[in-house]
Amino acid sequence: MEILYEDNHIIIVNKAVGEIVQGDKTGDRPLSEDVKAYIKEKYAKPGNVFLGVAHRLDRPVAGVVVFARTSKALSRLNEMFRTGDVHKTYWAIVEGCPPQPEDTLTHWLVRNERQNKSYAHGREVPGSKQAVLAYRVIGRGERYTLLEVNLMTGRHHQIRCQLAAIGCPIRGDLKYGARRSNPDGGISLLARRVEFVHPVSRQCIVAEAPLPAERLWRELARS
Repeated sequence: MEILYEDNHIIIVNKAVGEIVQGDKTGDRPLSEDVKAYIKEKYAKPGNVFLGVAHRLDRPVAGVVVFARTSKALSRLNEMFRTGDVHKTYWAIVEGCPPQPEDTLTHWLVRNERQNKSYAHGREVPGSKQAVLAYRVIGRGERYTLLEVNLMTGRHHQIRCQLAAIGCPIRGDLKYGARRSNPDGGISLLARRVEFVHPVSRQCIVAEAPLPAERLWRELARS
């Protein structure tokens, strides 16, 4: 487990592909339990350790996850995520190349709970929620393009669904139309960076996840 930032109120961790942030029906041990164990051992805390989950990343996604170590920080972080005061930047390797080097995408997404999938529409339809993101190309290869993505809304599978809707599914994301899976079973989407005003100290906090070890990330980042 890689700690990116830590103080008395928050702890920011680099999540690996395949980890779940919080317990689910699979029964697999979540990252939150590993973080609790780390805090308990490091600070020799008796009894149960408080840890609040302020947001989540999909299981096949890697990168920055913010946890709260106090209830005060959790309630404030929850509100900050809700109002968009936590600025999240993602990097994605996509198949092909988008039509514009940078653009803002607006779709209306409908979530299918049974399939655990969202569908993008070009206009508002019953049961849909508006989804907005901005992207820019930061690297190009023969078959793949590296994008930087900033979210204006936080919808289910938003980045995966919207990029697929413009013909650029994320590498390895079979659910949204990628041609083949990745060797590690994940998708090439990285929660690269978070920036926000600390919910208690009011300092500016910036945390950045390192690039995955796979060579393609570095090749595209240099291109």
